[in-house]
Amino acid sequence: MSNWTSRIMIYDFEEARAFPVLETDMHIEAPNWTPDGSALLVNGDGRLFEVDLAEPELAEIDTGLLITLNNDHGISPDGSTLFLSDHTLGAGSLIWTLDLESDDDPVQVTPNAPSWWHGVSPDGQTLAYTAVRNDTFGIWTCPVAGGSERCVIESDHHYDGPDYTPDGDWIWFNSERSGRGSSDLWRVRVDGAQPQQMTDDTRVNWFPHPSPDGTRVVYLSYPEGTKGHPADLEVELRLIAPEGGTPTTLVSLFGGQGTINVPSWSPDGVAFAYVEYARK
Repeated sequence: MSNWTSRIMIYDFEEARAFPVLETDMHIEAPNWTPDGSALLVNGDGRLFEVDLAEPELAEIDTGLLITLNNDHGISPDGSTLFLSDHTLGAGSLIWTLDLESDDDPVQVTPNAPSWWHGVSPDGQTLAYTAVRNDTFGIWTCPVAGGSERCVIESDHHYDGPDYTPDGDWIWFNSERSGRGSSDLWRVRVDGAQPQQMTDDTRVNWFPHPSPDGTRVVYLSYPEGTKGHPADLEVELRLIAPEGGTPTTLVSLFGGQGTINVPSWSPDGVAFAYVEYARK
């Protein structure tokens, strides 16, 4: 992506438009909004950065021994803990926590690799993530403090992007489990019951994120026939109701992987952040 610039954007529902926050030649990805609404978190070059919305610039966050971060990161509802997915140990992606209120080292949460963080329960107690166990993709959960992990749903298909609804009852995700050869949005009860397919169109749909008030879901939509989730295509950010139905296109952009991998809603649910890429 060296021939592209990265631009952090915010889509504001009250104004029904998107506006830029910061542009950089670094390839940055996956904005999270801090719970106090003052800043965004993004990753780039294996590191994590904070972007103060009042004075936007990339301010590196010290993540200790974790120096190979990917774009699956987030922050606890109370703002005290970072959730990080990192490859530094060389065994594949593992999930770690980093206490922002102390000088303690990062703590490994998931015992097995690969594990990619994507969501945290509204009470801040449980992590939801994508994992491969016994060569099978699935959606898994475990306590924030670590401990036994639990499979929510799995099959011989790809699974990704789990994110909780604000009532904590459902986990949204994307998967090819419909068998039609491309990714659709799904939701499932947190205990693994009632898996429901939420999109069924010709697009390739990834990374659903329910809004904080539970009234809408934003997701990334690729053109028909896209394989995987590449970073360099003309894509759309779409909106769908929590019960499904016909989606609405909010933004068309050049992007994909890195645009909206992780939860990126503002705390008040009025806006969400994303990254687009542009040719130099």
